[in-house]
Amino acid sequence: MKKEKRTPTGEALTNLMLDLFRLNSMILADGDRLVEGLGLTSARWQTLGTIMAAERPQPVAWLAHDMGAHRQNVQRIINDLVKDGLVELAVNPRHRRASLVLLTDKGRKAFREAMVLQASWVNRLAKGLKVEAIEATHQVLNALKIKLEESKNRSK
Repeated sequence: MKKEKRTPTGEALTNLMLDLFRLNSMILADGDRLVEGLGLTSARWQTLGTIMAAERPQPVAWLAHDMGAHRQNVQRIINDLVKDGLVELAVNPRHRRASLVLLTDKGRKAFREAMVLQASWVNRLAKGLKVEAIEATHQVLNALKIKLEESKNRSK
């Protein structure tokens, strides 16, 4: 099999991706520490945030899609959130087997408290960084996300 060489851009993107893997692990670990006193983890916090951001109640599969996660993983987190009283399930009039996920008052409160903690945490992380550099990085990451989504859709 012929070995294909990376272009200089491909090499730079590979290095960025490796750093992103490490950064993601560090963000999740720090996020876990940040919200552990609220009975949350980064995964639970992200799930609550996705529910909060939705325009209307959604089933687990839609939440998973919005998060870019596997439905089974999100279902496990939702089950834990239900046990802890942070979310509840409601009948979905469009699909009786796919319940809608709703935040409880306790879930809304936990999310709001997490976001208060997040503000000072993210401000500390942002200190010394330039807004323009962050925005340029965001543009590159969004462009990569779009390409990956297009690639995924073509392979279906």
